[in-house]
Amino acid sequence: MDFIKGIFNAIADPRLYFILMVVALVLMVWKREVFASKAVGYGLLIFLTLFFALGGLDPNFQLIITKPDNVPIVGLIFLLVFFTWYSMREAVLNDQRIAKGEGPIEKQESDRVWVWPDLVYTELISLILCTVLLIVWSILLKAPLEQPANRAVTPNPSKAPWYFLGLQEMLVYFDPWLAGVVLPSLIIVGLIAIPYIDKNPKGNGYYTFAERKVEITMFLFGFVILWSSLIVLGTFLRGPNWNFFGPFDYWDIHKLEALTNVNLSEYIWVRALGTGLPGAWYLRELFGIVLVVIYVFALPVLLNGMLIHMLGVGLPAAWVASRVPAPQVGTVRAA
Repeated sequence: MDFIKGIFNAIADPRLYFILMVVALVLMVWKREVFASKAVGYGLLIFLTLFFALGGLDPNFQLIITKPDNVPIVGLIFLLVFFTWYSMREAVLNDQRIAKGEGPIEKQESDRVWVWPDLVYTELISLILCTVLLIVWSILLKAPLEQPANRAVTPNPSKAPWYFLGLQEMLVYFDPWLAGVVLPSLIIVGLIAIPYIDKNPKGNGYYTFAERKVEITMFLFGFVILWSSLIVLGTFLRGPNWNFFGPFDYWDIHKLEALTNVNLSEYIWVRALGTGLPGAWYLRELFGIVLVVIYVFALPVLLNGMLIHMLGVGLPAAWVASRVPAPQVGTVRAA
């Protein structure tokens, strides 16, 4: 068991955690027919159930997942996995129907509105289940109320509400100006710009993936990896002093770990080459400048090639046509 716990602690390291999440997303999109099978969906839910049930036997892990603030996040993980799988499964089934010329299943019932008794029964059952769940929850779990605020006593770790933990986690990797102002502003502007960029009328009112491959892939990457993963990471894996702890590690308040970022120039000149930092800024930051140029100009072309290979789509035809000169058409005279 200690060996298995060590594997999970190593996988939970943020550097490996994000790489595995990206790989899982690529495989899910690429092999979506396999991912949409019932065996995979039920297997993921069974794995999560066993992980939390058996992991709860560990005292350190039990303290984390049974904390009243963290119980909803455990439910969030199950719901996120289930609805991601269910949505992809419905999309794959509809894409198969569309390929056969049958149309999506939602279009067959577009002229019907289920009200009585179907909708009323569903709402009544949902009302009863939610009421029972809230009553049982309030009996078993104490409300996470603490003492009145005291400036002399600061909680350690001091965490924001769960919906802000993603921003708080970004403070580990970026400057406060970037993590607290620039990146959230870009997110808001990006959400505002979506209706003006994505004008594809297909996929409205029914599940599909083949008709909106790029949009759905971008949403999954942004929501699952860049947002939900940060919330899970900040909830379960950040302990005292905002240090990283594996799910089965003891939260040692005396653990000392430098959380300051190290510049790329220090990694290369000082650690790799064993020399001091050059005085000229352009020479000192040469490697960073090269990486930025590659990121801005070369990476989009590479990613577009990967999209063409995996999804069968690439840059919009209008965008390509606007940048490719039209062929010169001449006249041919009869001899």
